[in-house]
Amino acid sequence: MAAAYILMNIEAGKVGKAHTALKGIKGMKEAHIVAGTFDIIARVEANSLEQLSQRILMEIQTISGVRSTTTAIVFQ
Repeated sequence: MAAAYILMNIEAGKVGKAHTALKGIKGMKEAHIVAGTFDIIARVEANSLEQLSQRILMEIQTISGVRSTTTAIVFQ
């Protein structure tokens, strides 16, 4: 099992739609709208690191309104 926390910057006015889209992604365990440097913090899981990277690159980073992401891969 592979997991990561993804910290996202979202375009103004699109946080709600991005949050809804994130909740529909397979393996998405948590997605929270937060205040501070980032707009959304999410935790996603996958069966392998390869599957996790594809989920982040192809599904999360392509959501409308996502400007940038910072990913922290979970080791333990």
